[in-house]
Amino acid sequence: MKLSLSKVNKIHKSENGVIEVLKDINLEVKTGEFIFIVGPSGCGKSTLINIIAGLNTPTSGKVKFNGNEITSPGPDRSVIFQDAAVLPWLNVINNVELGIKFTGVSKFERRKKAEHYLELVHLTQFKNYYIHQLSGGMKQRVAIARALALESEILLMDEPFASLDSHTRGILHSELLQIWNETKKTIIFVTHNIDEALLLADRIIILSYRPSSIKKEILLEIKRPRSIDLIESEIIEEIRRELQWGAEDELSDKQTY
Repeated sequence: MKLSLSKVNKIHKSENGVIEVLKDINLEVKTGEFIFIVGPSGCGKSTLINIIAGLNTPTSGKVKFNGNEITSPGPDRSVIFQDAAVLPWLNVINNVELGIKFTGVSKFERRKKAEHYLELVHLTQFKNYYIHQLSGGMKQRVAIARALALESEILLMDEPFASLDSHTRGILHSELLQIWNETKKTIIFVTHNIDEALLLADRIIILSYRPSSIKKEILLEIKRPRSIDLIESEIIEEIRRELQWGAEDELSDKQTY
């Protein structure tokens, strides 16, 4: 399996004019890679993840998965957003079953899969709870279980832990790493949190400010689980230094794409 982006450009048109969001994005992702995309606010990280998901289309360039061009959403890609987007009128297990309900899987198999993935995210005892009875971290676990239940080849995560406190985020980091170890899914994760990327990534893709291109790639050949204290300070400072570019523009332009 291989995901490839070739000369991907995106121009955003609005009442305020035309903004060049992405410029000549070239990227290849191998099977089972855990990739993080970081960059200044508004640089186009979410736009990029949406293009890979098939929820948005590039102005020019191509995105291919296993040799086939991506032009729309598909069962080979699952997305988890910052907002868990779980349905409050369904209980936990019905939320997890929802995605696979439309794939023709029998009710028995749906329930079996849902229970398996709820166990993977440590929510088995809460399967009959409703969403309003859950904490923010538990809601994100439901969203992760629902995405995993689709058994897609690529998991796309757009700042899913951004609104959580540091303690809950740390727990979910450990759980996500365990899930990745068990499933070996390809994961592409967008974040503002440098520590998050350093703790989990195989490779960090740093985007420049708009028009956004790939400014640098950092390969982390460090055994996981990791501690920030054990990561060379030069690597941390390099990422921070790369991200400082465009910060002044960011203060006056807070639009996110």
